[in-house]
Amino acid sequence: MAMGGPMFDNPSFDNHEGVHFFSDEKSGLRAIIAIHSTALGPSSGGTRMWDYASSADMVTDALRLSQGMSYKNAMASIPHGGGKAVIWGNSKTDKSEALFRAFGRAVESLQGRYWTAEDVGIDTADIETAAQETGYAAGLTTGKAASGDPSPVTALGVFKGIKQTALRAFGTDDLNGKTVAVQGVGSVGGYTCEHLAEAGANLVITDIDQEALDDIAKRTGAKIVAPDEIYDVDADIFSPNALGAILNEDTLKRLKVKVVAGGANNQLKTPDMGEKVREAGILYAPDYVINGGGIINVAAEISGSYSRDWVDQKLDTLITTRGTVLDDAIAAGRPTNEGADEIARARIAAAKA
Repeated sequence: MAMGGPMFDNPSFDNHEGVHFFSDEKSGLRAIIAIHSTALGPSSGGTRMWDYASSADMVTDALRLSQGMSYKNAMASIPHGGGKAVIWGNSKTDKSEALFRAFGRAVESLQGRYWTAEDVGIDTADIETAAQETGYAAGLTTGKAASGDPSPVTALGVFKGIKQTALRAFGTDDLNGKTVAVQGVGSVGGYTCEHLAEAGANLVITDIDQEALDDIAKRTGAKIVAPDEIYDVDADIFSPNALGAILNEDTLKRLKVKVVAGGANNQLKTPDMGEKVREAGILYAPDYVINGGGIINVAAEISGSYSRDWVDQKLDTLITTRGTVLDDAIAAGRPTNEGADEIARARIAAAKA
């Protein structure tokens, strides 16, 4: 299959440094590792396992996610460029040791240009299997600088970002009594729900994983709705923590919230949706300035000497950056994603100069 056409003509292609396709007949591995930029350092970003509808969808996801990681890492002020891996398969039924060992060999073949970790559909056990074949894996539970699953740190950052955005939308960051519609209660979404419940928020949740939903509802008192109903909830805040492109023409008409702030990557279907969200009277926290906690944690592990103090310092710096993005956008009457993109691109360009 000739990939040049659908690659370079793809609207999500952004002069990516490399897009690498891997297959392993014995294990059934079909994977893409996309490296958007190494200007700030070796690329890093999690691995996602998803049952894509087509290879074209898989390519687009890899391109969008890796670009997002470049911006996320730049905004988080860590010495890494942006990369992402996607594996085509059902994360409930298609996993095997052979598959993740083959994936580890794929990562290793890039000789350190890409570091991997957990993302949607991938857990620490999967990455630790891959790490048997590569030295470029993080989010591990064993090893000198091991820090484990980065999801709790991502979720803490998301929770702080929700409060920060709420302060500007409602005049207070007190979430007690606020209704938050949470889309996705997996690793990041689940931990975020716990923080929100502790803060007194009323939760309405959805996911395709009924077991995860039942667990979170039991622990937080959340109300469960069907996946497509989450956009119609009469809520104050919408927190997307699953897959991307959920802010689009169709869903925007249905949202009744004043704030969108969550951990999902690439929430805007297209960049121009940022202006449409603003025109709808919704304050949007750009995804890569709210969900950077996990990659900060991963970067600390990659450094070889994990320090939670360093992680917390970077999280505080990211909070300051996020505040600047929100305040500048409000003052200028422009979409938040435009200002965030400009800062991220400027930092990457400065590193190239």
